[in-house]
Amino acid sequence: MSEQTQTSGLDLRALGPHLLLPLAIVAVVAVFAMLQPAMLSGDNIVNIMKQSSLFFFVACAQLVVIITRGFDLSVGATVSLVSVASSMVMTALIPSLGDGLGIFAGVVIGLLIGAAIGAVNGLLVAYGRINPFVVTLATMSIFTGVATTISGGFPIFNLPDAFTFAFNQMTILLLPIPLIIAGLVAYGLHFTLTRTVHGRVLYVLGDSNEVAHVGGRRVKEHLFLAYVTSGVLASIAGLLMTAQTGSGEPNLGTSLVLSSIAAAVIGGASLRGGTGGISAPVYGSLLIVCLSIGMNLQQINGSLQPVVVGAILVFGAALDAYRTKVR
Repeated sequence: MSEQTQTSGLDLRALGPHLLLPLAIVAVVAVFAMLQPAMLSGDNIVNIMKQSSLFFFVACAQLVVIITRGFDLSVGATVSLVSVASSMVMTALIPSLGDGLGIFAGVVIGLLIGAAIGAVNGLLVAYGRINPFVVTLATMSIFTGVATTISGGFPIFNLPDAFTFAFNQMTILLLPIPLIIAGLVAYGLHFTLTRTVHGRVLYVLGDSNEVAHVGGRRVKEHLFLAYVTSGVLASIAGLLMTAQTGSGEPNLGTSLVLSSIAAAVIGGASLRGGTGGISAPVYGSLLIVCLSIGMNLQQINGSLQPVVVGAILVFGAALDAYRTKVR
């Protein structure tokens, strides 16, 4: 009997951290709903779904590299550069090619830019053996500067209505299109991480920091692809956020770096590497977006929101230490 009780206790201890975040999300929504009933209005629920879907992509971008015991500080720069470059391509080509081909070209250019930034990061980290913090800090600075330079520091306006409709306003079965895209990406990423050799190698890289250096060329290829994936996911976020704002913004991704790391870590990814699944960006993005929207509804000073994000990151690190102790 005592053995059964002990096993049940251990199961509850192991389950506790996984229940904590969903309960925290429910508590945040409930508290703000009591303070401001508009929190549970239909329009606001749709807004939460949209915003958390957009933020989900940058949280996923961090998850993929955090699993390998790395970081990608360039996700915000990728979002900004993709926003500006894709907008410039669309506004330049649509008068001659029409909306369809112009939008297609802008989207393809955006995805290629994300892949290229990820490839630069991956080459330097995997093959150059440079610390990912240093690499992505440098590329963050470089590509933020490029985005500001090519746009002149000003937004790119006159994007086609078809682009904003297709990537932001359209609904399928009453679900906003960003949520549909996020669901498809979540399924694909979950399958990759749990059912493929590539996914298993990424977790091994996180468990052993030396594997990338001694494991041979194929292991380095997997690490390289992790950063490419991060860049592509960030570029999807850039395209969807551009459709939401209706303009190419050189500062669109400025505030995303810390919050994307916080979302992945508070959601269950370990800063020590080797752990984390698709639930991490799902829960993390929902928590941060619900907090942000709730604070906006309460008209809380926007300058306090980075304080909240920083506190979430610290709490996430503490929770990570607790999870490690439980395991």
